[in-house]
Amino acid sequence: MVWAFSDRLAGRAPDTASAVEIAIGQEHRGGGLSHRMLAALRDAAGDAGLTHLVAPVRPNGKHRYPDLPMARYITMVREDGLPADPWLRVHVRAGGKIRQVAPASMVMAGSLSQWREWTGLPFDRTGDVIVPEALVPVHCDAEHDHAVYVEPNVWVEHALSDARPDQAESDRTCLASHGICAG
Repeated sequence: MVWAFSDRLAGRAPDTASAVEIAIGQEHRGGGLSHRMLAALRDAAGDAGLTHLVAPVRPNGKHRYPDLPMARYITMVREDGLPADPWLRVHVRAGGKIRQVAPASMVMAGSLSQWREWTGLPFDRTGDVIVPEALVPVHCDAEHDHAVYVEPNVWVEHALSDARPDQAESDRTCLASHGICAG
């Protein structure tokens, strides 16, 4: 955001857009809407004359592996070589390339009473607490009445052009080119 503001003040034309969020309600999941929404976002950025789209992706299957580091999680692939994570798979199928992990994408801190209210969990001892749907454990410090959640995400870059790979072979090449390989 700072670079974009500085570029605008300096008269430099933008070439990259950043996604902020694509959220799909539970009742609408499983029908391919995520593919259509990502395609619309890519098209809008391309129609604006931009050449790249970057997306801070919150892998939606990671919560099943809260103790697994994100850097290891993004290397998990299916037999066809595509990411095991459904949301990362959508991006790769659309031509996105997994670039890197952002280790502290979102930080949420609060008192233990706040965490109890938010989660319904006791938060009564110091240590890591597994919270349903959280990507990583929440660190609880009972002595200081404080808990903090530091959520990683994954940066995915989309080069915007007319060629949009939809085949598994192209997706495997994309993954391999970034050191993310099966086996």
